[in-house]
Amino acid sequence: MYREIKDRFEKIVAEHNLLDETVTIRAKPLTPEEAIGNPESEDFPILKGHERLMQAEFKGSFGQAFTDMHGDFEGTLQDVLYMELNNNFRRAIFISTLNAVMRNLGLIEGSVHCKDRGPEECGQDLVEFLEGCKISRIALVGFQPVHARCCSGSHELKILDLDKENIGKEKFGVVVLDGDKNAREVLKWCDLALVTGTTVVNGTIEQILEMAGEKVVFYGISIAGVAQLFDLNRFCPRST
Repeated sequence: MYREIKDRFEKIVAEHNLLDETVTIRAKPLTPEEAIGNPESEDFPILKGHERLMQAEFKGSFGQAFTDMHGDFEGTLQDVLYMELNNNFRRAIFISTLNAVMRNLGLIEGSVHCKDRGPEECGQDLVEFLEGCKISRIALVGFQPVHARCCSGSHELKILDLDKENIGKEKFGVVVLDGDKNAREVLKWCDLALVTGTTVVNGTIEQILEMAGEKVVFYGISIAGVAQLFDLNRFCPRST
């Protein structure tokens, strides 16, 4: 899938005559305050230090991606396109860059994370979204506290996560399951899989799509560009 993502992105860059230009891309890990301000919930992964937002800037436009491997990078678009995507750090650089370029070209919106009251308001939007889906069983792939709370109050919910600090713990009345060991069973069980866009950074997106297929709705800013390229369902109403 990553080969296909690269090919589609490179085609866009070539169509806009950017491939041979000297373009500087900067990606930096944002502090929690820079990334999401001060939301009411204190249980977001980024506030606990397990993930950070990488931010790429391209001609004044920004693209972001969550990752557990963060650091600085500066290079050209060609450098990014030819980069081997063999770890989460490199995939975060590539995905945040893709989001920034597509945002600059007007191909996507919502490539920057919401702040302050945004996450809580997103939860209210999710409740309305789910009311229109007419489903009963939800798999939340990637623990997100507001989404977990909203889903647990109105639907049968199972939560999958890769963070060992969350696995086995009860969140809003639901025990968090191991995202490696329990994914296939849970994704077969659910009517809807609400999946973190971070899967495109941590390398699990192909397996998720294989197991859940058309039941997947991705959430978050990381998946913005790839969702547009592959016509994937995405829920991220408060991003900017």
